[in-house]
Amino acid sequence: MELKSTLKALAFATALAAPVMTPANAQDAVNVSYQPALYWALPYYVADQKGWWDEVGLAPSYSTFPSGAPQVAAAAAGSWDVGGTGSAPAVLGAARFDIITIGITNNESAGNAMMARGDEIDAIRADPSSLKGAQLLVTTNSTGEYAAAACIESFGLNYPEDVEVVNLNQQEIISAFATGTGKLAGLWAPNIYTLESRAGAALLCSGQDAGAIVPGALIARRDYAEANPEMVAKYLAVYLRGVNWIRNNKEEAVSMMADFYARTGVELPDEFLIREIDTRPMFTLDEQLELMAKNGGQSTAEEWFGGLGGYMTSTGTLESELDPSSFIDPTYMQLVKDTPELASFAAMTE
Repeated sequence: MELKSTLKALAFATALAAPVMTPANAQDAVNVSYQPALYWALPYYVADQKGWWDEVGLAPSYSTFPSGAPQVAAAAAGSWDVGGTGSAPAVLGAARFDIITIGITNNESAGNAMMARGDEIDAIRADPSSLKGAQLLVTTNSTGEYAAAACIESFGLNYPEDVEVVNLNQQEIISAFATGTGKLAGLWAPNIYTLESRAGAALLCSGQDAGAIVPGALIARRDYAEANPEMVAKYLAVYLRGVNWIRNNKEEAVSMMADFYARTGVELPDEFLIREIDTRPMFTLDEQLELMAKNGGQSTAEEWFGGLGGYMTSTGTLESELDPSSFIDPTYMQLVKDTPELASFAAMTE
């Protein structure tokens, strides 16, 4: 254990001593995983378009997945190094595949929601007990289910006992609900907007409404991160620059988001894209470190992921709750802060 700690310390010392900005002809390959057409993945696309990876000497290759469960499972084969995912798969990945959380993509509590048909919303709210026995279309082991479960509980019902859970992926949910199947649908953005426009659905309850905080996770394979701390820090710096750019260039960000989503067939009016930005806060370097600071007790990030762990234990996905401190690691974000060139790069708004 002491030898492992010493080697890790030496690796970080080497990272701090090494030049940060690498010439473009000496790029290091890094494999990045994410789920397409999601707001928190937009910084990757922005970085591609702006050439920021080149500036830190990284050459990314991307692996995309329709949801978090297959994404984290792919880590077992070493098919990706770093990436972003939902908080539920981040917890699952920590428990089964030694994946660590190295930052927060966004607070997507308002973007994970339980939907119902627009003409049924008022009746449901007037008598939530009418949902007992209702068919809920949802992607299990996901933040969509976490939010839907919290919503069901907030209505005075028990999850999953009081509803009929039908496990479908997000596109299957949209297709099924649009053709009359199911009374409720558990979705995350931008799928909630697609269901609104295609099937006349309306938001019945979000994770935010039900007190279920849903963070997204910046993740890495633990073995990769420990062997390549400087690569992970550069990756984080690129992502953080994307966050700052989106905050400071909203009009252009909406345009780039439309292009990014359209590449996988998701086309939404600007009003929904603006809603993505307005309802899903992303975090700067200092805000990231604040979220992961313990301050004498659990960090805010640990509290958020602890809620997810409780949900996953209640559904039987995990045998026992996982201590969030075992997989939330602020070391790499701190390395960005402690490396002046990277900290400056991450703070840029252009």
